[in-house]
Parts: sequence; C-alpha cells; structure tokens
Amino acid sequence: MSPALPSVTGREVVKALVAVGFHQISVKGSHLKMAHPDGRRTIVPIHGSRDLPRGTVASILRQAGLTAAEFAALL
Repeated sequence: MSPALPSVTGREVVKALVAVGFHQISVKGSHLKMAHPDGRRTIVPIHGSRDLPRGTVASILRQAGLTAAEFAALL
C-alpha cells in the first residue's frame, strides 16, 4: 500500500476508471464490474458515501494497471 493513495469513495473510483476507458459490464448487489477494451477488468464496491479502505483502492489500481500518481491525477 502506498501512503500516496487518496481516500476515495467507490463512485469516485468509477469516475476515474471511466476517464481512462473502462466501462461497466454488470452490477451485482453493491459491486460494479468494469472492463477496459484491452482486456483489463476490475470490481469496484459502491457502498454509499463511505471511503474505500486503502488496500481495496490499491487492489483496484493493480487490476486496472494504474499507478497511485496516475490515479490521483484523474481525481
């Protein structure tokens, strides 16, 4: 985990992923499955206005192929 990871909600993560080309595939409960045209996939929990744990954000970024700096620039 990086201390540079910001505290963000699931909806903010989704907006950042959409900005780099991800799109929604499906929703199951409060989890959104997203995919990129090049094959990368990730699942983002959408739990109201609560911030996601930093470990969850780090995992989403690993799956999406983004660095913490790239992600912070998208916010």
